[in-house]
Amino acid sequence: MSEYQYYEFLAVDRPLDATALAAVRALSTRARITPTSFVNTYHWGDFKGKPRTLVERYYDAFLYTANWGTRQFMFRLPKRLLDPRTAERYCTTDAASTWTHGENVLIDLTYTCEDGGEWDDEDDLGEGTLASIIPARADLATGDRRLLYLAWLHSVTGELVDPDDVEPPVPAGLGDLPASLHALVDLLRIDRDLLAVAAQASPDLTTHAPTTAEWRARLAGLSARDKDDVLLRLLKGDPNVGLELRRQLTATPSAPGPREEPRTVAALTTAAQAHADERERLAAEERAAQLAATKKAAAEARSRHLDAVAAEGEAAWRRVDALIRATKPKEYDQAVALLIDLRDVAARQNRQADAEDRVRHLRAAYPNRSALLQRLDRAGLAPDRANAPRR
Repeated sequence: MSEYQYYEFLAVDRPLDATALAAVRALSTRARITPTSFVNTYHWGDFKGKPRTLVERYYDAFLYTANWGTRQFMFRLPKRLLDPRTAERYCTTDAASTWTHGENVLIDLTYTCEDGGEWDDEDDLGEGTLASIIPARADLATGDRRLLYLAWLHSVTGELVDPDDVEPPVPAGLGDLPASLHALVDLLRIDRDLLAVAAQASPDLTTHAPTTAEWRARLAGLSARDKDDVLLRLLKGDPNVGLELRRQLTATPSAPGPREEPRTVAALTTAAQAHADERERLAAEERAAQLAATKKAAAEARSRHLDAVAAEGEAAWRRVDALIRATKPKEYDQAVALLIDLRDVAARQNRQADAEDRVRHLRAAYPNRSALLQRLDRAGLAPDRANAPRR
């Protein structure tokens, strides 16, 4: 299998200026580069640039996938939208790390396949994924910490967190993730049983959208100086002023109510295994029930079909003769299928011997029809042992 690597950088808050574009264009002559994106794929060779440096300097998000299983999502947010200390509570491993650069906080989430055997066959692996995930960055900027908690679960999935460690604050809404975070779960292959168990301690997310009157009431609580500052930043083209203002005016539940004992990593993973066992048990029961229903439906259909054949009486045997006289493979197959039906009808009526005698007479009537006799032998229809082919 040939190698495949996909690199995508995205500028969300501001497009790259001419100087920045010249700098990134110098890194690749094949990449599709615009003021807001950089996309390139490799079937041989590697990208000359350093993704971490490019995100620190120019881009707001980065995605990397390789068909040998490696996936990486990296992004940055201004410190005023994400407290570095908050990020550090969730991102503490090589798989989920955080650092600051200038006025920004950066987060790197990486999945690697250590033992091989997880090659991806898709030719377009990675395309469209970053667009699916990037809305989660804006949600984080407004105070939704679910992305951070998923980063921590990613480390737990990879067994990179001490079993005795206690989980960080559990955000609301883990049981009702938006599409962007489902895409992140898929990208990083986060254990969904672990996620389901973690969500048990997560309160429902309040999704009430404020009315115009409610927004006005909240804005009225801002000082004149704060309002002027917002307007000034807006006039200067600050891309994050809207996110910051929304964060200031809305309250997103970030942690559940008190519980008796904090959950350790060991407790979560044990509960996740129990959840997986129960899920597999229920799935096995569902498969068994579906198989039983399928068999029952098939048996009922077979019974109705045999009823119809039985109702034909001698006409069915005359149909067998007509099909055989056609001397064509297709008609032979139909004749054998009808003989099987007649055998089963006879069994229901306790007249198996009569049906077997009629088949023997039929075989005797056509001793030179080898194609027919072979079909009868394969169907187990009263073979004439004296004339049956030797094995």
